[in-house]
Amino acid sequence: MGSLREKVKEIEREEILNAMRTSNWIMARAAKKLDITERMIGYKIRKYKIRKEEDGEH
Repeated sequence: MGSLREKVKEIEREEILNAMRTSNWIMARAAKKLDITERMIGYKIRKYKIRKEEDGEH
């Protein structure tokens, strides 16, 4: 079992990835769903190295 900090990061990454998927990979829509700014979601996408290629639905 990882640390609490690691679990929070994992959950945050998954929530961002899910928001991007359901927003058709449009950052502005995903940010609105998560109630954060576009700048913040852009930062977190880079931080967690989230890429569209991870989307197994396509």
